[in-house]
Amino acid sequence: MSTTQQLHVVFGTGPAGLTLVDELVSRGHRVRAVNRSGQAPVSAEVVAADITDLDAMRAVCAHATVIYNCAHAPYELWDDLLPQLQAGFLAGAKSSGARLVVTDTLYMYGPTGGAPMTEETPHRATSHKGRLRSEIADGYLSSDVPVTLARAADFYGPRVINSALGGAVFFPALQGAPVYALGDIDQPHAYSYIGDVARALATLGERDEALGRVWHVPTTSDRTTRQVHDLIGQRLGAQIRHDVLPAATDQAWGPFDAVFMREYAELFYQYLEPQIVDCQAIADTFGLRATPITDALDVTLEWYRSLTAAPVSE
Repeated sequence: MSTTQQLHVVFGTGPAGLTLVDELVSRGHRVRAVNRSGQAPVSAEVVAADITDLDAMRAVCAHATVIYNCAHAPYELWDDLLPQLQAGFLAGAKSSGARLVVTDTLYMYGPTGGAPMTEETPHRATSHKGRLRSEIADGYLSSDVPVTLARAADFYGPRVINSALGGAVFFPALQGAPVYALGDIDQPHAYSYIGDVARALATLGERDEALGRVWHVPTTSDRTTRQVHDLIGQRLGAQIRHDVLPAATDQAWGPFDAVFMREYAELFYQYLEPQIVDCQAIADTFGLRATPITDALDVTLEWYRSLTAAPVSE
């Protein structure tokens, strides 16, 4: 696909959206970032829009070639907000004729007993949120717009703070304090590097053969959480200590408030069994593979160090 005069519209300016904007700009695309404030630290056009306003979506998506859903909604608002967001994205894509790339989760698969998740794994969610994500995914795929879904595991990397492998780990690790961890940290767990997520989203937006189906973004799931933390410790020259939450709770814990913990309790199974994500399809079709975790952790640590570095006085 030629990049000439293409407009790629990215909704959401959290870690995935911001990293995707950088990736698209580096590929020579014209990029418009959209959020509610109209402000974001990116080298691209930024505009304000409410995704739930269908007329606003048709206007902001006009002339777009690709639309990316990187929008985030708090768990407690999902029941009301996710269907409204879906309606907005479908309206924007249909009115502009753009293809739609949706950032998705693994929740719809439910507990797998450690079996690798592929794009064909049945949706057997035991959680309300998982069943809702399954319904939303089916709604996108059965729509009359050209759409593709990109499923990722827990994010990590630059800009990623609110994650199981985010600020709850890197900030205390850099300070020599115990890091926060969920469940059985000796089970393999899947982690998606934010740079790989962005490269996958951008590639899926560019390629016709991506449409009409689900893809797993390149993800690392061959190490336990403890082993991942040990890799961080090796880079810091320190032994990582842990503050582990062994079971779900509805109480505030560590950096996570009570609302988040209550909403997340039904998804806690992900940290009690092996979580293995098969990403072979995207590797075979587009040549996309996960960044070696050692390299990704080096970049992530450097970013966190930049946040914690003391300002230089003049």
